Amino acid sequence: METVASVTRMRLVGGSLALDFVNTRSGPPVGPPDDDVLTGYPELVAWGVYAGALAEPEAAALRRMSRDDPGAAHSVLARSLRIRDCLDEVFRPLTAGRSPSTSALARLRDDEAEALGHARLTPGSPFTWTWRNDTGLARPLWPVVHAAVLLLTTGTLDRIKGCGGCRFVFNDESKNRSRRWCSMDDCGTDQKMRRYVVARRRRTTG
Repeated sequence: METVASVTRMRLVGGSLALDFVNTRSGPPVGPPDDDVLTGYPELVAWGVYAGALAEPEAAALRRMSRDDPGAAHSVLARSLRIRDCLDEVFRPLTAGRSPSTSALARLRDDEAEALGHARLTPGSPFTWTWRNDTGLARPLWPVVHAAVLLLTTGTLDRIKGCGGCRFVFNDESKNRSRRWCSMDDCGTDQKMRRYVVARRRRTTG
C-alpha cells in the first residue's frame, strides 16, 4: 500500500501538471494499471505539494480541514479519482493520434468552469490565473484541471505521447520529437538492457 512518503518517490516526467496527475496511476503500457499513489486524501495533498500545485502552508491548512471533516475529505478523494479517469480518457487517445470522446471533453469543460470559479486573475506580464486559499478541500484539483485545458488549447497535441515501457503519458518537448520513454533512467534503460540481452543471445547462438 502506498503512503505519503511514497508519493515523493514517483517521477514527475509528464511535462504538464495534468499529465503528472494521470501518471499517479502506473503499470504496463497495455492493460490495467497495477499501482496507485492516490490512496487517501493525505496522499492527494502530498502529491499537490510535490508537483507544485500547492504551497506547504496551503497543504497544512488542508490537512487540518481533512481531520476535522474526514467524510468530506473522502468525497474529494473520490472526485479526484474521477477527474483523473476523465483526464486519462482525454489524453490517452491523443497518444495514439485519436480524438478524445465528446463525453470526456464535456466533463473536463464542466470541471474547468468550476475551477475558474475558484480562481483570480493576477496582474503581471502576462496576467496569470491564481487559486484562492478559501476554496475548501478540493483546492488541489483546480490547477490540475486548468493545466489540462491549457495543454489542450495551447499545446502541440502530437507531442503528447505514451511511454514505450509503461503506461505513463508525457509531453514530448525534445527538438526532434523523438522521445519514446517516460524517463531514460527507468523505462529507457530497461528497454536498452532488454535489446542488449537479446542481441547477445543471438550472437551466442548464431
